[in-house]
Amino acid sequence: MTTLIDLFKRLSRALGLDTADSFPPGHVHARTRWNAAYFDIASDVKPDDMERRICDAIANTPLVFAHITNPTPRMQRALFSVLEQRLRLNHQREAAQLAALLIGAYRSPHIVEAMPGLKAAIAATAHDEAPARIRAVLEFMAQRDAPFDVIDMK
Repeated sequence: MTTLIDLFKRLSRALGLDTADSFPPGHVHARTRWNAAYFDIASDVKPDDMERRICDAIANTPLVFAHITNPTPRMQRALFSVLEQRLRLNHQREAAQLAALLIGAYRSPHIVEAMPGLKAAIAATAHDEAPARIRAVLEFMAQRDAPFDVIDMK
């Protein structure tokens, strides 16, 4: 019976009837996970397209970033872009929410840093309270020459 169930699972995944919640095994970002309820991505979708769809979701609804574990650098840059927009429009509360999401994502020791120095800036505030940590992250990003002008080569 278990063999039949395993075969059915493989067939379902191959036909795209399953909803993906991670990149396929062996992928460079195999540790990246997301809540499939927030990202309706069929399991037969190519990894680059999975990542693109998640980045599009972040651009449209940035709070979904909270439902991603070990976000890829590209996903982080999508959040940076929204954060920059919120800062330009002087939406401080929304920018603070997004900075808090970054701090949460960087709790993982396996995250790949998208902005050099961000991991160290977040780690330096590990014993501070949330508002101080958020201010430190926003100040770090403001000190960068062009923190959000990263060209995505994918």
